[in-house]
Amino acid sequence: MTGSERRDELRNAFESTRAQLEATNARIEARAGRNLFFAILSGLVFGGVFLASLFLMREVFVGLVAVIVSVALVELAAAFRVSGRRVPRVGVVLGGLVVVGGAFFWGAEGMLLGLFAGSALLTVWRLVEGLFPAWETPPRTLVRDVFSGLFTLVYVAFLASFAVLLVDGERGEWWVFALVSIVVSVDVGAYAAGVTLGRTKMTPRISPNKTWEGFFGAAVLAMAVGVSVAVFALEQPWWVGIILGVVVLFTATGGDLTESLIKRNLGVKDMSSWIPGHGGFLDRLDSLLPSAVGVYGVALVLGVV
Repeated sequence: MTGSERRDELRNAFESTRAQLEATNARIEARAGRNLFFAILSGLVFGGVFLASLFLMREVFVGLVAVIVSVALVELAAAFRVSGRRVPRVGVVLGGLVVVGGAFFWGAEGMLLGLFAGSALLTVWRLVEGLFPAWETPPRTLVRDVFSGLFTLVYVAFLASFAVLLVDGERGEWWVFALVSIVVSVDVGAYAAGVTLGRTKMTPRISPNKTWEGFFGAAVLAMAVGVSVAVFALEQPWWVGIILGVVVLFTATGGDLTESLIKRNLGVKDMSSWIPGHGGFLDRLDSLLPSAVGVYGVALVLGVV
């Protein structure tokens, strides 16, 4: 065999392998609704940044939360505009930063006061915009805009601020680590079981890719990870891990379905395309936001926050 023939043979083998990988990835993407390669790669990068900020310094972690919340607020405000509701992007970001800042400096009381202050700021901002007709695109829908903005503030900034409260407690960085670990395990368990075993649709009208097999796969992995982080990271009894697993299983699943319902009502597929394979930041926060409240509640009952 000549050198040219060997090169042709290697090229053909490479092209055949690449075609098989692309076909496999396309089948997985069709069933799971995302590009597996980009999803794993971007997930690893985001996870590395998160862990570095969490264990480096509390202030760095809270700064990262503030940045992510700001981006997610802009995404949801932009999605509302697609449906004809004008949510002020600058106003909602400033309001969100007030909420996160209140949680950081003054705890739970500061978070609540920040929510009231941020809501007032956002409302006044939208009212001022209404005084300038040139800014009114789409046409005026003042009351609906205000309530959409308040929903945006509560759904993103207020719920995310529970992670800020959590990190300030006893072994707080490990509780946040537990929160994210169990949420990721729910996502991975549902993804793996859904792709390989998924047959029975869970909520076809809201999220066509979700199956009951995926839900039970998520339950198994969430319990296992919950027990592991409770014993080895949180220094809590094993049954605390079971409770965390159950709580996060329902909050993460419910959060995912809630965001799917929001996107369906607003007529958007993804909040943005800023994270390859994942959509937008809010598409990744959908499970974390309500789960932060659930895990904080467990920590509160145990007296660690």
